[in-house]
Amino acid sequence: MKEIRPPEAWAILEADPKATLIDVRSRMEFDYVGHAPNANNISWAEPPDWKVIPGFADRVRALLSKQHDGPVEEVPILAICRSGARSRSAGQVLLAAGFVNVYNVLEGFEGERDPDKHRGAINGWRFYGLPWEQS
Repeated sequence: MKEIRPPEAWAILEADPKATLIDVRSRMEFDYVGHAPNANNISWAEPPDWKVIPGFADRVRALLSKQHDGPVEEVPILAICRSGARSRSAGQVLLAAGFVNVYNVLEGFEGERDPDKHRGAINGWRFYGLPWEQS
């Protein structure tokens, strides 16, 4: 799995129309914290128990099959979460399921916490001023 930072992810998404951003955060995080434009929300886990939802790779494959003709295993998939941890786990599952062009977006959408325990001040998608929206 390739590990890239948010500006690199945005450059790939802008340059390659097949590249697909999969936001693995919960639906609540995706809607209320915000997300990149055209991101696809396929949750890795949901509250209240935060257990991994079975069939993640199958849900990604189904989405990509609707968006692209032919085999989808080579479609560039960029996985993002809050800070890069859940998306790394999700990316490993995608690789094990036969996807070959998987990226983990380091730092995630919100980034690491600063000394005051706030996110978005050190790194992450929003920190870099990349496009985002809220539902």
